[in-house]
Amino acid sequence: MYSEKTTIYIVDDDPDIREVTGRMLISAGYEVRDFGSAQELLDCPALCLAACLILDVKLPDLDGLELQRRLQSERAAPPVVFITGYGDIPMTVKAMQQGAVDFLPKPFGKDDLLVAVRSAVEKHQQTVRLLEASEDMLLRVGELTPREVQVFERVSSGMLNREIAAELGTSEQTVKLQRASVMKKMGVESLADLVRLYEQYREAKRILSR
Repeated sequence: MYSEKTTIYIVDDDPDIREVTGRMLISAGYEVRDFGSAQELLDCPALCLAACLILDVKLPDLDGLELQRRLQSERAAPPVVFITGYGDIPMTVKAMQQGAVDFLPKPFGKDDLLVAVRSAVEKHQQTVRLLEASEDMLLRVGELTPREVQVFERVSSGMLNREIAAELGTSEQTVKLQRASVMKKMGVESLADLVRLYEQYREAKRILSR
């Protein structure tokens, strides 16, 4: 679902900036796509391939900070490195508070650019790995029956078999069998491991519900 390719997207209305920045990145081994406006980027069907977004704050159609906010609604939105010739401290603070990796004033050097991009790419790859692990966890829990999920939740919260049986309106022996089935399907042998797995499951649901 998510690509590990280190493709960098550049959004700037100045073609010279796009060309120079692109050359810097290509020389460092990155793949590059560039866009002259925010709308061009939003219209791109392959936005999910970006491992980093180099974004000018002053764009002709949409403020860079607003574009950043819109992109953050995407599950694997690329990390942003802002570039601008009009930067000031309040703008920098706002961009960083919204999750920007760095903020580079024009003109910027190749070394500064590559340090910022490497940091953004690493952040993106960590996000991708986390999402993939979360999806894998939900798939594993999805193999449980609805009743097994109920037992999984209650066992992990510390309830005894007889308490679970009373709450679910079934026998203690049935709960024991369902509990054993849950542990087998989830690949654990101890209650402690099952509880840890349940916490990972809860975290996976939280991450994927963003």
